[in-house]
Amino acid sequence: MKRLQAFKFELRPNGEQRRQMRRYAGCCRFVYNQALALQRAHYEAGGPFIGYVAMAKRLTAWRHSTESAWLKEAPVHPLQQKLKDLERAYQNFFSRRARFPRFKKKGVWESFRYPDPKQIKLEQGNSRLFLPKLGWLHYRNSREVLGAVRTVTVSQSCGKWFVSIQTQREVEPGIAQGAPVGIDVGIARFATLSDGSGFAALNAFKAQAQRLARAQRTLSRKVKFSSNWRKQQSRVQRIHARIGHARRDYLHKTSTTISKNHAMVCMEDLQVKNMSKSAKGTVDKPGQHVRAKSGLNRAILDQGWSEFRRQLAYKLSWRGGILIGVPAHNSSRLCPLCEHVAAENRLTQAAFKCVACGYENNADVVGAMNILARGHRVLACREASSGLGREAKTKPDEAGTCRRD
Repeated sequence: MKRLQAFKFELRPNGEQRRQMRRYAGCCRFVYNQALALQRAHYEAGGPFIGYVAMAKRLTAWRHSTESAWLKEAPVHPLQQKLKDLERAYQNFFSRRARFPRFKKKGVWESFRYPDPKQIKLEQGNSRLFLPKLGWLHYRNSREVLGAVRTVTVSQSCGKWFVSIQTQREVEPGIAQGAPVGIDVGIARFATLSDGSGFAALNAFKAQAQRLARAQRTLSRKVKFSSNWRKQQSRVQRIHARIGHARRDYLHKTSTTISKNHAMVCMEDLQVKNMSKSAKGTVDKPGQHVRAKSGLNRAILDQGWSEFRRQLAYKLSWRGGILIGVPAHNSSRLCPLCEHVAAENRLTQAAFKCVACGYENNADVVGAMNILARGHRVLACREASSGLGREAKTKPDEAGTCRRD
């Protein structure tokens, strides 16, 4: 089967290449914002949506116009890719998968993409990469790039430039190994497996919270847009980047370990966006326990559950495994032996004791066991739509024995 995979490295450009990359990123941002403004004006005038082909003709006119002739300095393919990104953003909005496209700000996610592999040269032995109008760029070669190069994306983060090389290669279909397992994610313990094992919470943001608060207080005392303000702003950005890197590294290691040792993984369909909503309420109806809920929201978002699910899904598919989403209600209040459901079964955060049969165990382990049992029923009942992030829907089999928990 064909596998698409991206390999990300840090670039080591010289001064001239840095200036060129900043200019190219600015040109791409200008094209995106110009096209978005044109789409909005056309819609307000009662016109239909402008497709990519028609918008590409506008790009040609912009590049030959005297007002924006500097667009010719940038390679044309990355500019065209920004038009495709805008079209994809509109499609996501029309499909209700994302919000309405917004204008891009300077300094926020500066990037551009080369889609033509014929214009790209990669020399892994010399740790360098050739890109149109940039020439040969050295990069920090930390691992081997596998497969044929398809696209290359150059991006900036915290003053550093990175390159993401997407490749495609043929691989043998994976054969999943290991027993099925249910996973109960939490805050006190990041992930608890139905076999009793688990993974401790990293809490990357909590570990850097005091340092980040001090840096942000120092930033608030600086004169905005001054040299010292920009230096302090870069320090704040580096702390945020360190938090993100630590969390991402931990999630990759955890998801890789689970995907290698288990053929089927069952997880709850947690609506993280709804779980982390603010409790402040409105002026007429102010919320209660707002401060406590704010701390809980930070702890939830610090775990990275959505990213963990995403990584598990594609890593299991690579190895021939499967990820199943199950309903989340009463997973830690249901007794796995007698199936008695009661809030009194879980009197504390960690302890579970069934009031009907007396079964005792760790509450997170009980939740993982119930998740695994529901996953087996979802799989046996030939679930119509088992995508994570949506409510699980099951339908009875021919014998009518399946039920929905």
